[in-house]
Amino acid sequence: MIYLDNAATTLKKPDSVYDAVIDCMKNYGANPGRGSHKLAMKASRKIYETRENIAKLFNIDNPMNIIFTSGATESLNLAIKGIVKEGDHIITTSMEHNSVIRPIKALEKYGVLNTIVSCEEDGTLDVKKLEKEIKENTKLIVTTHASNVCGTLIDIKKVSEIAKKNNIFYLVDASQTAGVYDIDVKSFNVDMIACAGHKSLFGPQGIGILYIKEGLKLNSIKEGGTGSSSLELYQPDVFPDKYESGTPNTQAIAGLNEGVKFILETSTKNIREKEEELCDYMLNRLKEIKDIKIYGIMDSKKRAPVIAINIGDLDSGEISFLLDSEYDIATRPGIHCSPLAHKTIGSLKQGAVRFSIGYFNAKEEIDITIDALKSIVESM
Repeated sequence: MIYLDNAATTLKKPDSVYDAVIDCMKNYGANPGRGSHKLAMKASRKIYETRENIAKLFNIDNPMNIIFTSGATESLNLAIKGIVKEGDHIITTSMEHNSVIRPIKALEKYGVLNTIVSCEEDGTLDVKKLEKEIKENTKLIVTTHASNVCGTLIDIKKVSEIAKKNNIFYLVDASQTAGVYDIDVKSFNVDMIACAGHKSLFGPQGIGILYIKEGLKLNSIKEGGTGSSSLELYQPDVFPDKYESGTPNTQAIAGLNEGVKFILETSTKNIREKEEELCDYMLNRLKEIKDIKIYGIMDSKKRAPVIAINIGDLDSGEISFLLDSEYDIATRPGIHCSPLAHKTIGSLKQGAVRFSIGYFNAKEEIDITIDALKSIVESM
């Protein structure tokens, strides 16, 4: 199969990732922090090693400020719901995934206000428009780093400067960019970063990350066993235990560790340059197809390698189905859990066929995909 659905989950991963998951499950998959025997201790060490490697990737001083969650959705919910209270105001954008929009909208019933800043048709954010929406009670700004629909990048450095100037917390959804683009918490005034382990970090599904800036404390959204302060009836206040109740997904963390190690060894620069090259190649080849509409910015350096298209008035679901059933090419059609983004780029009614490129894709696969699309168009 030609797999072009990496924006959902990166399917191809380094062999060391698969090996680490199996090794953990078979040889030391005990409860970390819940015992003093050697298997529990080995599991604990593996989890801490993973925090250390993630800290290197994002230039974080204290690995204990990295919280493990079940995925980006839980990370975003914890970050958003943990920092605001009744009467506070949140600013976000029209290019966000529902994992941002829905938690924010759910807070309306608790008296938390929000403003959704409309982006341009190509997905770009005018930061001046965002700045104009700041109010006295604005507590939090949330933006994606790159659209999961059309790949357009948001300048998080500029947004972070606005947030810092106005003493507002800033949360970045880096689900589409972590592991590919340089995210340095010392260069940006970013208070929280949420991302999924199973995309460009090459980890398994079921693991996510939330970085919380030193000195910032959120209200927890779940309480329970942590293996620490077990005599106490109240949740411990120390990091990361305050936010990590329950048995950790140790095997997924072990796999994530190998994915992050691969990135550190390969370098985000090399990964990004390869993905940009493939993205640029596909954008140019797509132009060969009759009646095609390509969404987002055409400059591959200003977008993640996530390409959404439509062909005339053809149904996006039907095109994706034919690519899969007739040509063994995996894509994703529809709304991509981002209705406001589709409304912004003008594809809400039709949806779009999304091709998302990963580090392990090749030009030959793109050539086959273009030929398949041409054949589909000719036959319809």
